[in-house]
Amino acid sequence: MSDISERGYANSDVLVTTEWVANNLNNPDVRIIESNEDPLLYPSGHVPGAVEVDWTSDLNDPIVRDYIGKDAFESLASRIGITPDTTVIFYGDKSNWWATYALWVFRLFGHTNAKIMDGGRKKWVDEGRDLNREVPSYEATDYKVPHERDDKTERALREEVLKHVQASGQLVDVRSPAEYTGEKLHMEGYPQEGALRGGHIPGARNIPWSRAANEDGTFKGADELREIYEKEQGLNADNPVITYCRIGERSSHSWFVLSFLLGYDDVRNYDGSWTEWGNSVGVPIEK
Repeated sequence: MSDISERGYANSDVLVTTEWVANNLNNPDVRIIESNEDPLLYPSGHVPGAVEVDWTSDLNDPIVRDYIGKDAFESLASRIGITPDTTVIFYGDKSNWWATYALWVFRLFGHTNAKIMDGGRKKWVDEGRDLNREVPSYEATDYKVPHERDDKTERALREEVLKHVQASGQLVDVRSPAEYTGEKLHMEGYPQEGALRGGHIPGARNIPWSRAANEDGTFKGADELREIYEKEQGLNADNPVITYCRIGERSSHSWFVLSFLLGYDDVRNYDGSWTEWGNSVGVPIEK
């Protein structure tokens, strides 16, 4: 794969290579963060010095079906020893779904100095780079967020999605084709549960998240991405886009691609996704 700066991205600085990470493991201005679906991966071995941010216990409210609030985010950021000026580098499993998901949540709280390790855990391991089981300890900070959680700029809620549908807005369903048609309610190999109805949101284009990734987990170049999203599927960068999947993690990958790699100005992730939409009373679906 070509150097990141040579791939034609609108914002190439949102990605770093595994080599860059290896060279910055001891950089006090950088914090490496692993975020996975499988809670056993981090304790089994992780990038040296990386801290874990768990998508369920760290990023989601334990009572309300929502993300943590301002106070809880400040507590999390302080515990992992970062300041608003710290460069945070996310990586994870599943071709970095959970890394882009965590980055998306951090941005809701204004921490925009965040990047993704291209290729994630898979590429790091495939290259034979070191993993260790030592859980690092960093001096706690007193992190203060610049504003309350921003649920307007990069997040879409159900009623906003419904208005978007009624206005024939651009929607990207990033799930597998079988989920899109309603044949399945979840990915292959997972329990088929979570929603009462199968199908997709009316008018949504089916562009599986995985089409944006190479076999080694890295992101495809900008020309290849434009071929997929614009030439094949007809997305228009000048109009708003909402991405969704089942619970918002896979769609954060496509949100990241459209927002940063292709430079779309108005992309929001619908984290309620099909689990909410497929269970909602009074909203339309297509199969």
